[in-house]
Amino acid sequence: MSISVQHISKSFKDVTALKNISFDVKEGELFGLIGPDGAGKTTLFRILTTLLFADEGNAIVADFDVVNNYKDIRNHVGYMPGKFSLYQDLTVEENLTFFATIFGTTIEKNYELIEDIYIQIEPFKNRRAGKLSGGMKQKLALCCALIHKPKVLFLDEPTTGVDPVSRKEFWEMLKRLQQKGITILVSTPYMDEAALCDRIALIQNGKILEVDTPQAIVKYYPNKIYNVKADNMYKLIKCLNEYKHAYSVYPFGEFVHYTDKRNDFNPEELHLFLEEMNAVNIIIQPTETTIEDTFMELAK
Repeated sequence: MSISVQHISKSFKDVTALKNISFDVKEGELFGLIGPDGAGKTTLFRILTTLLFADEGNAIVADFDVVNNYKDIRNHVGYMPGKFSLYQDLTVEENLTFFATIFGTTIEKNYELIEDIYIQIEPFKNRRAGKLSGGMKQKLALCCALIHKPKVLFLDEPTTGVDPVSRKEFWEMLKRLQQKGITILVSTPYMDEAALCDRIALIQNGKILEVDTPQAIVKYYPNKIYNVKADNMYKLIKCLNEYKHAYSVYPFGEFVHYTDKRNDFNPEELHLFLEEMNAVNIIIQPTETTIEDTFMELAK
C-alpha cells in the first residue's frame, strides 16, 4: 500500500476534526477524499504530510511512518495545499527553480514529469506568480509539487475556485501523472469529480461514511430516484415534503430529486397530488443515482 491510515483521530479543543479514520490507498491509485468544507479533509492531509500530529492512530505513507520517519516522507511526497502557497512575488520560473533547489534537483532533471503541465504556463515564466489566473496558479503549484519526482502526491481541493475548463484540464493532467506510476490522493467537495477517481472515501463531520469505487458507491442508494419539476420550485419542494409517502426530497440542478417510501411507487399518484396542490407544468421522470445522492443518504 502507498498509504495506510489506521484509526486516526484528531481534536482541536472541543472540536473533533477526525474520528477513527481508516482506509488504504494502493500504489499507483487515484484515490478521492470526497466531502464538504469542514468535513476534515485538510486536517487529514496535514497529518499524512507530517505537518500535524494525530491524537490517536497511525499512518504509513510511501512505506514510512508519519511520526518516526517524517523526514523521509517529506522527500518522497508532493503536497499541494488548498490555498495557493507559493511565493507570489517570485516569477513562475523562480518559484520552480526554488523548489527544485530545496529538494536537491533541477528543473531539467525531472522535466519529463512536468512537461505536459509546464508547457501551458511557460509563456508566462517571467510573470510573478501572484499575477497569474486561478487555473495557471494551480498548474504552477502542481509543477512545484512534482519537481522532485514524488512517489505520492497529495492535492487538497486543487480545483476549488477554478473555472470549468481548467478543472477538466487539471483532471486530465492527473490521469496522465497516474500513468507514470504516481499514487495520487486528492480531496474535493465536487461530487462530479468523484467519478473520475479509481476509488473514493466519502467523509462528513470527521467520519468516513463509505470507501469503494464510484460505480459501487451509487449502488448503496436504497430507492429509485425521480426527477421532479414544476414552474414554482420553492412551492414544489414544500409540497413534496408534505407528501405522506416521501422518503427524501432535495434540489438537484433544475430538478428536485424525489424518492418514495414504497416499492410499488406509481408516479401518476404523485402527479395527481401535485395537481391538487395547484402545481403547474409538472414533470416526473426516473433518473440515474449519482454519488451525491448516495452521499446525502449516508450522511443522514
